[in-house]
Amino acid sequence: MPSTRSARSAVLTAAATVVAGALLLTGCGDGKDSGDKTAGASSDTRRITDATGRSVQVPSTPKKVVALSEPTLDAALALGIEPVGTTAGRGQTGVSTYLAAKASKAQVVATVAAADLEKLAALQPDLILLDQTTAAKSQVTKLQAIAPTVVTAKLNEDWKKAFTATADALNQKAQAAKILDGFDADVAATKKKLGDNAGAVVSVVRWQNGAPSVVGKGVGHVGSTLSALGLARPADQQGASAGHSEPVSLEKLSTIDGDWLFFGTLGDRADGEKAYATAKKVPNFGKLKAETEGHVVVVQGSAWNSAGGPLAARIVLADLTKALTS
Repeated sequence: MPSTRSARSAVLTAAATVVAGALLLTGCGDGKDSGDKTAGASSDTRRITDATGRSVQVPSTPKKVVALSEPTLDAALALGIEPVGTTAGRGQTGVSTYLAAKASKAQVVATVAAADLEKLAALQPDLILLDQTTAAKSQVTKLQAIAPTVVTAKLNEDWKKAFTATADALNQKAQAAKILDGFDADVAATKKKLGDNAGAVVSVVRWQNGAPSVVGKGVGHVGSTLSALGLARPADQQGASAGHSEPVSLEKLSTIDGDWLFFGTLGDRADGEKAYATAKKVPNFGKLKAETEGHVVVVQGSAWNSAGGPLAARIVLADLTKALTS
């Protein structure tokens, strides 16, 4: 059995090889095909401008993609591309639970805090995608030395714009447009069926460590879907978010109330059910209008309460449609 030192040496050697190849690819070329096409390989590339204004030369048909944020992973999977490497979901050890089945072959090489450059380089990717929802944005220079790296969106970007930018990096903008058109059509269909819930006040919270946090504000996949449906938010859930989530003290529990309360954690629906059982024991939770009227809906929190793309938006729309149009 090889020693730990030998194994580490092998990884570093692979990383060095990838870095050298990446530097050749991302050098000051003219963007035209200049590589060896033997054995049917193609070195066709195209140049795009990412969300930070960087000009990046990317493969026209990427084969080994690494997605270092939840939205870029969601986007790639929605477009039928399974990355070889990705990030763990926020607050999770593996891929975000709502994406786990579709990304079963992707190796986790990052968290929202940072990417593991050695593990990532060993995958020998030809394209790295990320956005500013992850701290790996601070590693862009090092990532670019491994493979062409595209920052698809700034923090708190409109999710549809972020999805389109990711699709552009993958040379799939036409397919992305079809996905968004279909989603918008289904939102319009749901809006027509809201009936008495038209204009309802909808609260969205994540329950963690015995207290709620407000999530889904702004133009992310939750906030924009609620707005498109003509649904309102409680006063403290309006406007843009100051961060990923905003903690609410139990003394201000009434501020999360609404006609409907969509309740989750950072995990799956089963985790949400456990958290809901705990929340119901908190003083004054039982006095919330949504609770007394049976309008608390436990959701798959990993899709609702993290940054996401079209697959997460689909889950949000499906939950809203089921709850508000039945």
